[in-house]
Amino acid sequence: MNDLFDPQTLFIIFAGAVATYLTRIGGYVLMVRMKTIPPRVEAGLNAVPVAVLTTLVAPAFFEGGYEVKLGMILALIVGLRFPGLIMLISGWALVVAMRYFSIA
Repeated sequence: MNDLFDPQTLFIIFAGAVATYLTRIGGYVLMVRMKTIPPRVEAGLNAVPVAVLTTLVAPAFFEGGYEVKLGMILALIVGLRFPGLIMLISGWALVVAMRYFSIA
């Protein structure tokens, strides 16, 4: 419990909070001051969702078992035709079923 109130720990928490705040507010301030968004900045902003999705999906795909791989492939196929919630449920249901019935 004493480690929680250690000055170094409190400094790290405070520094992390300040860094998070500055990065969040910095993007807003930068965009408000621009009259038009340069094409390179717009292209970079358009790439952010794909980059975030890749960082979330790739580790699970490569670290998970084959049931996770099959669930993600099924979710990809379902996602081409149906909305996101159905895609999520289908992949999740396949992984749960394979683990429940010890197929994995």
